Amino acid sequence: MERPAIEGGRPVRETNLFYGHQYIDEADIEAVTGVLRSDFLTCGPKITELEKRLCELTGAGYATAVSNGTAALHIACQAVGIQEGDEVITTPITFAASANCALYCGARPVFADIDSQTYNIDPARVAEKITDATKAVVAVDFTGQAAPLDELLALCREKGIVLIEDAAHSIGTRYNGRPVGSIADITTFSFHPVKTVTGGEGGAVLTNNRELYTKINLFRAHGITRDETLMRHPSQGGWYYEQIALGMNYRMTDIQAALICSQLDKLELFGRRRREIVERYNRAFENIPEVFVQKETEKSDTVRHLYILRIRPERLTIDRRQFFDAMAAEHICCNVHYIPVYRHPYYESLGYEKGLCPEAERLYDEIVSLPLYYSMTDQDVEDVILAVKKICEYYRKS
Repeated sequence: MERPAIEGGRPVRETNLFYGHQYIDEADIEAVTGVLRSDFLTCGPKITELEKRLCELTGAGYATAVSNGTAALHIACQAVGIQEGDEVITTPITFAASANCALYCGARPVFADIDSQTYNIDPARVAEKITDATKAVVAVDFTGQAAPLDELLALCREKGIVLIEDAAHSIGTRYNGRPVGSIADITTFSFHPVKTVTGGEGGAVLTNNRELYTKINLFRAHGITRDETLMRHPSQGGWYYEQIALGMNYRMTDIQAALICSQLDKLELFGRRRREIVERYNRAFENIPEVFVQKETEKSDTVRHLYILRIRPERLTIDRRQFFDAMAAEHICCNVHYIPVYRHPYYESLGYEKGLCPEAERLYDEIVSLPLYYSMTDQDVEDVILAVKKICEYYRKS
């Protein structure tokens, strides 16, 4: 499909502006090179430092650094004993890993619809999906805004199921004044390059439960331990270790950990700039009748990973695909987050069908993710706003 041409004038900018981008400074580079000059590239002191920093940041009792956010979700499901025959409820508006983690354990993902204003999972729809087979809820902090954790925790406690918070988007966010990471039974983070802080890759699993923490650490490293209190046989010396469970190699390198620690030094700075950009976007778009702005909930003091703009097709002569292409013609390279998970061919092959979550499907048809990252200049932000206004005015229904 060709990009819709807007007659007259030039694009709002001459170079492409992408939806997300990491920010790396000299302190980050020095942190990484310091590890490269050290004795430990992996399983070293930077892992311990990062885990301590994450506990201090979030108030969680325990943190385990892992190789990526998907590994974190898999470990979380393993730690709470999810297995074949279980069901795990999650949102369809997320990256596939939030549901795949259940499949990795032999369980069945169950999709609950979203709130039409916040785009987070709707606790009322979760309640409708709970069965005797339900073992856990994986609640995603979509765009960085905390899921309705109070309602979900109350529901999970009532039903005797586990709440796993997929906080891949929300490091730095606070919910009811508490940092994300210390609220759910288990919380997982991601440090992918487009997230607020990055390690290139990397993830973390946080909990306040000592027993879960022990299982998480075992599963991260092949199920192997040197802890004599966990061993089945007496230690035979300092070299001795035992595999006491079946785990994976989901370890993070000290190189990644050093970069994340350095990035955490800038988390407040990153969060402040992201809030500034979101505020500017909201002010500009709230007065444009052709688009919706995602609702901000009072309980979530949000550091946004994504900025989602929802178009109103009934007020435009173009659909979302054409809006997306028109933005690209203005050199604003957007993205779409997300295709409902059960609409992917692999999930269709498992028997999932269109129509499961009507609100999620409507949302998918109408959203684009606009650029949002720390190093955007004020002019970059203004260019995005001008492009949206230009397209809405040009394709406005008379």
